[in-house]
Amino acid sequence: MAKKPSRKRSLNVLFEESFKKNWDRPALSNYNQNTLYYKDVAHKIAELHIFFEACGIKPGDRIALCSKNQANWGVAYLAIMTYGAVVVPILHEFQPANLAHLVTHSEARIFFVGDAIWQNMAEMELPGVEVIVTLSDFKVVKSLNPAAPAAMEAMEARMKERYPAGFKPENIHYHVDMPDQLALISYTSGTSGFSKGVMIPYRALLSNVQFAHEAEPHMDCNSRMVSMLPSAHMYGMIFEFLFEMTLGAHVFFLTRLPSPKVILDAMSSVKPDTIIAVPLVIEKVYKSMLLPFISKKRIKLMLNLPVIDKVVKNKVRDSLIQAFGGKFGEVIIGGAPFNREAEAFFKRINFPFTIGYGMTECAPIITYVHWDKTKLYSCGKAAPRMRIKIDSDDPKKIPGEVLVKGENVFLGYYKNEMATKEAFVDGWFRTGDMGVIDGDGYLYLRGRCKSMILGPSGQNIYPEEIESILNNLPYVVESLVIEDNFKLVALIYPDFEQAQEDGLDREQLEEKLAEDMELANLELDQYCKLSRVEIVDQEFEKTPKRSIKRYLYQRGSNA
Repeated sequence: MAKKPSRKRSLNVLFEESFKKNWDRPALSNYNQNTLYYKDVAHKIAELHIFFEACGIKPGDRIALCSKNQANWGVAYLAIMTYGAVVVPILHEFQPANLAHLVTHSEARIFFVGDAIWQNMAEMELPGVEVIVTLSDFKVVKSLNPAAPAAMEAMEARMKERYPAGFKPENIHYHVDMPDQLALISYTSGTSGFSKGVMIPYRALLSNVQFAHEAEPHMDCNSRMVSMLPSAHMYGMIFEFLFEMTLGAHVFFLTRLPSPKVILDAMSSVKPDTIIAVPLVIEKVYKSMLLPFISKKRIKLMLNLPVIDKVVKNKVRDSLIQAFGGKFGEVIIGGAPFNREAEAFFKRINFPFTIGYGMTECAPIITYVHWDKTKLYSCGKAAPRMRIKIDSDDPKKIPGEVLVKGENVFLGYYKNEMATKEAFVDGWFRTGDMGVIDGDGYLYLRGRCKSMILGPSGQNIYPEEIESILNNLPYVVESLVIEDNFKLVALIYPDFEQAQEDGLDREQLEEKLAEDMELANLELDQYCKLSRVEIVDQEFEKTPKRSIKRYLYQRGSNA
């Protein structure tokens, strides 16, 4: 006999209860533009459910979704999930041809798409896709199913027919999900190869949402959140959107490119209760706002005087907190390695930040601790309902691959049995990351297995650690350490504009970077010293979560 779904363990039931309870509260806003209330979102979800029925969509069918962050993206996502269909959220940064491939690979029957993206895709073949709907106005722009355009055009009449007394909170009844039921397929390019379709079950989403409730108990229906990460990426999706929707909180989508200025403007206006960020954003704030101040000789001197030191640190901390809105409980940083110098400084001034660790395959959280329990350079301890072990003879001292097990772990890769089999060992998911774990259970990452370079005498060299030193040098915007004919080379994308302002031409800039590389070498062990610096003229190509695509830059002996 089939197991009956449990309403207590259903993510969709949490949404249902939240919509009923927070009917008249603001739900989704496009920052500085329009706002949808929970009743507006619920009404549109009801319309889309009628539309899905007319299109012959059944629970388990795939529906793809691709646009920049916006309120209607959130509406479509929730409509798909609460219907019981499988969401295929695709990052809008993908090239049109790659996007078309992923929509086809997922076997999506309906495709919700942003207007600008659709303009670049309109002539492309999308075999298997029956209906295409633009997100700006929910209009059917292409259809192989004659029932689809008619259903959307007659939606007002259909809603009146189904809800003659008007659509009310008591009319909300969503699909009750099962723990291992497929909820979404997430395509991620990663830093080491081609995209895979990560199959995320409802239990993983629910466990991550429960984790957010446990980690941020101060948040409630009065809370506000700035959504600045790509919503199609698991980190932003869970912690800047789905969690808030179960609370009745108000989410503000940044519809523009989230530069530090745009982000800080939004933070000061919205005053969010928690901030979710990737290291790149915080590092840019550190370099542009703090480094020029703390590098002054007078301030450096004051920071070395015990009593004055405390006053200066408090002033810097308070100004930074106000810059981020002044109301947040903590800043949670994840998605890529954090600059070690910036991390040490934020720790020194007691800024309320914590570094977590996660992966798409864990939807996403693996480790976390609250900011007042963090340890320098660690990414925390195993999150609730998760276990970690290190594949090493001495996990405290010798780095090994990080293996994880728990409710957050995915089902496998869509239509890729070989990759799924390779991803697990004895039931443990192989993260591909190297790390050590201390006696208190705190995890310290050392780098990616695939980015690790084998030294001349068999030493493990983790380029991320060297790059953390290089990225603090003058004129260095970002760096990448590679192996070329058994020697370590630093590829550097410099701040050309600043060098020009300081009167340095390209040759002088190269000389300056070479001199600074020698200073960096003084901090490095003999086996991982750099042989030379090479300037690159363009920013490194990155994944949507802002990790450098290392595999594009490999050469020589490590290619």
